This record gives sequence, C-alpha cells and structure tokens, in this order.
Amino acid sequence: MATYAIGDVQGCSTQLNQLVDRINFDPAADRLWFVGDLVNRGSNSLEVLRYIKQLGPAAQIVLGNHDLFLLAVAEDIVTRRPKDTIQDVLAAADRAELMAWLRRQPLHYREGSFLMIHAGLLPQWTIGESAGFAGEVEAVLAGPDYRSFLHSLFHGPTPQWNSSLTGPERLVSITRVLTRLRTCTPAGEMSGFSGPPEQAPAGYLPWFRIPNRKNVNATVICGHWAALGLCIEPKLLAIDSGCVWGRQLTAIRLEDRTVFQVDCSTRLR
Repeated sequence: MATYAIGDVQGCSTQLNQLVDRINFDPAADRLWFVGDLVNRGSNSLEVLRYIKQLGPAAQIVLGNHDLFLLAVAEDIVTRRPKDTIQDVLAAADRAELMAWLRRQPLHYREGSFLMIHAGLLPQWTIGESAGFAGEVEAVLAGPDYRSFLHSLFHGPTPQWNSSLTGPERLVSITRVLTRLRTCTPAGEMSGFSGPPEQAPAGYLPWFRIPNRKNVNATVICGHWAALGLCIEPKLLAIDSGCVWGRQLTAIRLEDRTVFQVDCSTRLR
C-alpha cells in the first residue's frame, strides 16, 4: 500500500490520468491525496471531479480557492469569468451531486506525521489550533447556511486573522489563510503576493520560513504557489509545480518521498 500526494490538478484530466498511470496506482491498495484546486483553468474539470469522487476512500482531498470559487459560481454568488473553465461542471447532469460532495470535503487533513492543507498556516497557529479553526469552516460549509458563508467569502471584508474575530469575518479569515496564504510577516499579517519567493515584499516571508513558527510538529503538504514550484524540505512538501502554466503535475509517494511527474506542455493560464 502506498499514499501519493498530488499537486494542483486544476482540471488537467489528461495529465492526471498520465500521472496515475505512471505511479501504477491501484485503488484497491493505494491512496491519492489531493492538495486542492481540483478544478478550473484546465480543459476538463468535470472529468477530474468525477474521477476523484468515484475513488471513494482511496482518495483524500482538501479544498482550494478554485474549488470554493466553483461552489460560489454554482450558487450564483459570483459570476464565471472568461478565463474560468468550469462550464462543463455547471452544465453537468450530476452537478448537484458533485457540488454536495465537494462542499463536504475538509480544508485540513491530518494523518500520522502529515498534515495536508491547500495553502499555508500562520506562524502563531499550532497544528491543533489550525484543525479546530478549519473545523469551524467545514461545519458551516457542509451545513444549511453554506450559501451565506460563500457570499461572505466572496463579497464581504477579508480581515487579517485575529483570535477575537467572530461570525462571518472569522470564517472568512480562517479560509483565507488555509486556501490563499503564501507570504506573511512574523506577526502573521498576510500579503496578496503570488510571485517567486525571492521577490516577496519587504517584511514578508514565505509562511514556512517564518522563524519559530508553532506548527513544525508535522510535515505539511500543500500546493497553491506555482511560482514557488516543487519544494521539498524535512517538514514541507510543497507540490504545486505549475501544470496549468505548462510545467509539470507532481505526485510524491509519502512513504519514501519519491517524486513522480508528467510534463504539461501547454500553458493554460
């Protein structure tokens, strides 16, 4: 039995199929972990969602910002933009079933010595605290008030994290950290920077480079930062290698950290 963590697929079903073949994935024995952003910008988001959903317990995902965007578009909370490629999902006969499945997926998954999230953790958050914060959002997203939460996420204020936050602003701030964080200050102030880490704004560092952060007692698996690329460190497996930018789709076998990649020769973004 092997577990493979896979980077941001973003609707690139052809490359996902090639990668699954390359690792000789056996759904009866192996597991696939997906770091989020299953959909959007690639050519076949619908096929990706259907494939992962039908894997059942052989697949584990966490939600990324593009997955949340799809949920919001499906509820007419935001409008699909010209560069978005989720129309196949929105027009599918099984759209409602897929959306119900997607919004019941976690933002944070811990198993053994590994923690999987889409983007990052603030330096002042412990692993236990981050699990609790994620659980607050997951409960609302899976519950009857999920539309109100999605509206706040895409149309409300986006405050920096503060433990005193309550209500929608608290949920939005937590979600912003888990699905969008790349760089922050040592005090945990986030930036919107998305470029290469060496070009980060003054005073901001990659979240995993903050000294004395409180969440080093797990190996974090994440994606979201294509400009960072594949980054493997003792306590970090950052595996968004930019498939939709014409680079690679990456899988890493967690048992021995062996890396598997397929080329994505066409830039889609």
